Amino acid sequence: MQGRRDREDLFQEILLNAWKGVHNFKGEALFSTWLYRVALNTAISFYRKERRQVETTPWPPALALPDNSIDNTQDEVDALHQSIAQLSAIDKALVMLYLEDYSYAEIADIMGITANNVAVKMNRIKTRLRTQIGTNERG
Repeated sequence: MQGRRDREDLFQEILLNAWKGVHNFKGEALFSTWLYRVALNTAISFYRKERRQVETTPWPPALALPDNSIDNTQDEVDALHQSIAQLSAIDKALVMLYLEDYSYAEIADIMGITANNVAVKMNRIKTRLRTQIGTNERG
């Protein structure tokens, strides 16, 4: 995020989503846990939306990849997206934060777990994704 204005926008978005969704709170967990999940999901959506709006400049033709490399790269990206979609909500959140270049310590603070736990979970997720993608390529 860029600065104070973005943080304020995110805060307002979290409050709005909590207000809209408060009728969905069933009391099966603590209210603070429910609110945390609303905030986390809103933040992830906010970051995704912000990332999509990033301005890009096209590659100079001299640096462009051959067409067959682009196709293979896109296939690999699609396979990764499909594998990530199959993860649990918490594992998806970990992966999204990791892909946003957060450190394990930062992810731990955001998720409310230890950095060690983040490292273990990320290693397991990476192994699972490699296995799924390898299986998809062979099958």
